[in-house]
Amino acid sequence: MSIQRTFVMIKPDGVARRLIGECIQRFERRGLKLVAIKMQILTREKAEEHYQEHKGKEFYESLISFITSGPTVQMVWEGEDAINQVRNMIGNTNPLKSEPGTIRGDFALITQMNIVHASDKTESAEREIALYFSTGDILQYKTDDEHWLTSK
Repeated sequence: MSIQRTFVMIKPDGVARRLIGECIQRFERRGLKLVAIKMQILTREKAEEHYQEHKGKEFYESLISFITSGPTVQMVWEGEDAINQVRNMIGNTNPLKSEPGTIRGDFALITQMNIVHASDKTESAEREIALYFSTGDILQYKTDDEHWLTSK
């Protein structure tokens, strides 16, 4: 099995629209395991560090302004091929191109206000997880189904 960890952030629009539980429920139903979670309003410095690859792009300032405009929820999810699974579940960055059934396809219409951010590759996941969580913040535990699978 290829168990991975990935980073997910529910953006201010997702929090404001009370979609935290909906997002968590979808990931849990898929079989992913939540191993870390926190809620905060990002500082400009933290937002700039998070979105460093977009610095200098025309949408950068509005992105920083939006992501610091209200509470966000940061999470670490673990599971088989977690990065690809989560990316498929959230849908295209442009919600208008997202399939129905994805988080963005079901709840978003504007690219910047697209409910959720998720790491796109292993390196991004590692960097983003480390940006928000220390090693001690990430729990290691077995779910009931993991106990069953490992006892066979």
